[in-house]
Amino acid sequence: MAAKYQIKVFGKEGCDKCHTLNQRLDKLLTQEDYSAFDKIYCDIETLDGLVAFAEAECINPSRIPAMLITQWDEAAHEFMPMSTQQPGAKDSICKKAKLYQYMGLQTDYSDIGKGLITPKMIQHILAEATA
Repeated sequence: MAAKYQIKVFGKEGCDKCHTLNQRLDKLLTQEDYSAFDKIYCDIETLDGLVAFAEAECINPSRIPAMLITQWDEAAHEFMPMSTQQPGAKDSICKKAKLYQYMGLQTDYSDIGKGLITPKMIQHILAEATA
């Protein structure tokens, strides 16, 4: 096992926002600072992707694309979702895109969120995971 953390990206075929999130993560993960992270893509329109989505238990299906940060659990021999340090705390960078219970992001389609998960938001969540 190479990575300590795994980013699960939830999206679907033909979704431009899903494609953009994947591209942003792929670009970011080529940097040395993020070598502890791997990414897997979970297409929610496939059985495996839908199962992974259901197991995440924290993402609103109408707020796809989304990403969940997981950490390798040696005892369980699998990646487990990382809990947020302060559930529900205000976040000036991620705002309402930040997941409540676990570390991650889901798309905020409101006028404030504008349906964007920005590189700055992604970096903020990955920094929180490694802090």
